[in-house]
Amino acid sequence: MIREFGGTDIVYLVEAARWTLLLALAATVGGGLLGIVVAVLRVIPFKPLNWLAIAWINLIQGTPLLGQLFVFFFGLPLVGLSVDAWTAAALSLSIYASAFFGEIWRGSLQSVSQRQWEAGAALGLTYAQRLGHVVLPQAIRISVAPTVGFLVQLVKNTSLTALIGFVELTRASQIISGATFAPLPVYLTAAAIYFVICFSLSQLARMLERRLHVAR
Repeated sequence: MIREFGGTDIVYLVEAARWTLLLALAATVGGGLLGIVVAVLRVIPFKPLNWLAIAWINLIQGTPLLGQLFVFFFGLPLVGLSVDAWTAAALSLSIYASAFFGEIWRGSLQSVSQRQWEAGAALGLTYAQRLGHVVLPQAIRISVAPTVGFLVQLVKNTSLTALIGFVELTRASQIISGATFAPLPVYLTAAAIYFVICFSLSQLARMLERRLHVAR
């Protein structure tokens, strides 16, 4: 039975957006932790580890996210590892994010003047101390804008998980559209919710940049 698109459906979309945010948060945490490792491996003075990090980045950035989702959701059960849609989505998005976070943060680290490294060495600091106490605080300020910019893309990329049956905002929109046969108001509402989330992240980035600039 076809019904009209109404307030109950809007509430359902807003509730589904929670899963979009939770998935993006899980990918940010998982991808961030792995991205730190990737960034450090890219800048430490040891070529084999540099090559390993570069290979990881090229592999992840050179393959579509949708393909990575399918590998985890459909591929792992073939080797005896059964995963649900949430696990497959969180793992694939975390790995996807790690490559981009690694490159963003690598660029931020390398944008700090070489003189800062030399000044730390002149003070007798070890490589780890120079990285943690001298370079990293400056790199964090530089990385805020591109990191949040990628987070906006990550939120939007969670929509691809609808194709493996994970019920987030896009999948919820598909369900409601199929029940109401009113795709235009349904997807316009979903787009408005995405806009609110992404615009809020952009405003947060600007606020952090201002605070970090004042703190310098």
